Amino acid sequence: MTRRPAGAEGRHVSARGGTRTPLIAGNWKMNKTVAQAEEFIAGLLPRISARAELDVAICVPFTALQAMVDSARGSGVEVYAQTMHEELEGAFTGEVSAPMLTELDVHGVVLGHSERREHFGETDRALAAKVGAALEAGLHPILCVGETEEERERGETDRKLRHQVQEGLHLLDADQIARVTIAYEPIWAIGTGQVATAQQAQEAVAFVRALVGDKTPEAAEAVRVLYGGSVKPDNAAELLALPDCDGALVGGGSLDPEGFAGIVEAARGA
Repeated sequence: MTRRPAGAEGRHVSARGGTRTPLIAGNWKMNKTVAQAEEFIAGLLPRISARAELDVAICVPFTALQAMVDSARGSGVEVYAQTMHEELEGAFTGEVSAPMLTELDVHGVVLGHSERREHFGETDRALAAKVGAALEAGLHPILCVGETEEERERGETDRKLRHQVQEGLHLLDADQIARVTIAYEPIWAIGTGQVATAQQAQEAVAFVRALVGDKTPEAAEAVRVLYGGSVKPDNAAELLALPDCDGALVGGGSLDPEGFAGIVEAARGA
């Protein structure tokens, strides 16, 4: 994959000439009260500039969604939820639907994070329905996929990714698939300080793109594939310069505005 000529620097360019705008998304997980979130956004916005060649998002707890939408409005920083239910309404105590998110002007939603799969039993079948529901509502979904340390050691990374990608996208047509972002997150690197080598990361994100290509080559050129797993300012540039990496899903590194801004700037430099 090559870079676009002057005039669209920073955008990844596919072999067919289409562009993919990189995305840096910070996943706060279960952190920050509304007051803490307001303090964060006040510290972040002066440190980053809204530029067309890069998208920036924060994925925040439900309680802080409205406050962050209001505080980030017009800044270029988008606000994502961390999960949602696939149904529009119903007897699902404690859940939140896509219309509830769009009513707040939320831009997107993270789906299938490994912690949601492990701790809350989210299945590939349910996630396929959630991805479709998010798209129908006008939300931008980030579908998370990735293997455990044990699966990698057994040589099962490709098998795991193939299953998760194929199941997560199987209800979608080509146009819908092109609007999905897929985040490869090696579970063994999440919150551990371990980071996939550049070669490991490139192999995985390229494989994810190839899996999308098996369904529709056109969508494979358009879909964004992110890396997630202990991304920090000091390793971001190398990871984000990989040919098939279109950005990062950042966990702990997104909780500090200065550090998160450093990752954003590293992405621009990459």
